[in-house]
Amino acid sequence: MNSNSDLDSTVCLHRPSFRRLQVIRLCTFSQVCPLANDGLCDGSRRLGCASGGRVFVCAALVALPFLFPVAAGPSANVWQQVASWICMGLLLLITPAARPSHGVLAWLAVAGSLILLRSAPNPPLAAAAATTMVAAAAMACAGAGGALSFGALPSVLAWGLVGAGLLSTVLAMLQYFGFAEALFPWMNAPEPGHAYGGLRQRNQLATLLSMGLVATLWLQLGARGGLYRAAWGLVAALLIFAIAASTSRTGLLQLLLISGVSSWLAWRERLMSRAGRLPSPLVPLTWIPVYFLAAWLLPLLAGGGVETMGQRLREGAPLAHSRLILWHNVLGLIAQRPWQGWGWGELAFAHYSTLHDGLRFAELLDNAHNLPLHLAVELGIPAALLICTGFGWLALSARPWRETDPARLMVWGLLGLIVLHSLLEYPLWYGPFQLVFGLCLGFLWPSPAFELQHRRTALVRPLAALALMSAVGYAAWDYTRISQLYLAREDRLPAWRDDTLAKVQDSWLFANQVKFAELALMPVNAGNAAETHALAQRLLHFSPEPRVIAKLIDGAQLLGLHDEALAQAARFRVAFPREYARWLENEPIDDPAE
Repeated sequence: MNSNSDLDSTVCLHRPSFRRLQVIRLCTFSQVCPLANDGLCDGSRRLGCASGGRVFVCAALVALPFLFPVAAGPSANVWQQVASWICMGLLLLITPAARPSHGVLAWLAVAGSLILLRSAPNPPLAAAAATTMVAAAAMACAGAGGALSFGALPSVLAWGLVGAGLLSTVLAMLQYFGFAEALFPWMNAPEPGHAYGGLRQRNQLATLLSMGLVATLWLQLGARGGLYRAAWGLVAALLIFAIAASTSRTGLLQLLLISGVSSWLAWRERLMSRAGRLPSPLVPLTWIPVYFLAAWLLPLLAGGGVETMGQRLREGAPLAHSRLILWHNVLGLIAQRPWQGWGWGELAFAHYSTLHDGLRFAELLDNAHNLPLHLAVELGIPAALLICTGFGWLALSARPWRETDPARLMVWGLLGLIVLHSLLEYPLWYGPFQLVFGLCLGFLWPSPAFELQHRRTALVRPLAALALMSAVGYAAWDYTRISQLYLAREDRLPAWRDDTLAKVQDSWLFANQVKFAELALMPVNAGNAAETHALAQRLLHFSPEPRVIAKLIDGAQLLGLHDEALAQAARFRVAFPREYARWLENEPIDDPAE
């Protein structure tokens, strides 16, 4: 096993032929799957393979973002995103890296440019979008390095996702049976019958567990002997029980697809050759009855009174909270601005400010819960078509249905689960899924040129990793200080305990959160009506929620802008009827019972 210095001293200035590239990939697979011929990789060992210790560290970096427990401050997702970006930087720093294909780079560049162009009026949003695209590109480089440089990326992904899945299974069961409160605030403690694991949505947990299931199937291929294969079968059963505990309909759909596709692949393998490495086609199909057994058994063990999967399938979400109503509203918004969209991050404002025909989605809507629709409503139809067709062209040109390499099939499965989830929600807005998505892009579409050891690019990887982590470190420091605004004085850090608002006014990354706190602390009177009104108008584009709307109306009335006040009151009544009724009665807008 060679060290990093051995790897860096190896210089490959030539472009390997396609046939040699296939041998390289075969050697890579033989190192991470014991079923492959051990004699194929002597040359790759001389060039340096990832050690078991490095695989463990990299797998832990893949798993950590899914398990990160901290959710503090005004934006619950920030700390998980920061942790994810740091893990991405460390992965780029300690793993081989190479250039992804020109198609992947072009697609990332086009998507990033369109998003940045439409988020330019909002610098904090543009900074977050730019960091996300850079981090995704960094993970694509790490993924390409894993495909071309004799790394063990499939093992890293598999062990990381299985480890995160099993730990999330433990957390999910504690939550489901009502034992999670003892671990609060280090883990979410929902009501019994609900399970999120270390994530914040049941669908996110289900997708993590489904990815763990795909990884389990691949790891089972390398198990020698019936006992080890049986152990991996038990792991699969545990993950399926946790998927059932999540009561996620997305999770059920993913399980059905995993079972069906895995069974088809096993059947196809047996048609192509007599010796099958995949389990019998019947084995994945047994996961379906295991799921329904768990869905029946878990509510009984919980003592009743919990929402069952059967209820969710029969009843669905309340009508005004359903995805069909949400998508109908979004389509109406797209029709209003089909060419340029409403702007990146403007969906919540667009939904609030529009009086929709027919039923209206009842919640604050900041994502379309469907990636193509979200791109269309915020960037416009032409940009959405360009991004979506670009990715579709990449996928179709790779012909995933012809794949026979088990490692690549696993990665295709992981990518497919994220894409499926993106048609129903927004996993790519969260760091853990961005990390896996980027690695999958690079692994499936590496550059044909093996450029990892080129002397002219030797410093690019560590410098890029350090630059990313430095930027994220600054963001973490800035968020720490602005989040003090949302704590009681005695809970604040000493440096920001007094005059907190004045001390954090210079934040630009989280300027909207600072202005939101400033508005919340600002009483509306004749002396500051103009300032309050202007600030509330600005914050409608950040978070058009009842507290902002109420101060906007009060400021407009004091300024004599009665038509505007009436128009905003009409939107307030339609968008938030309960809060509107309390506001009319001069009661606190936020219901203390909720």
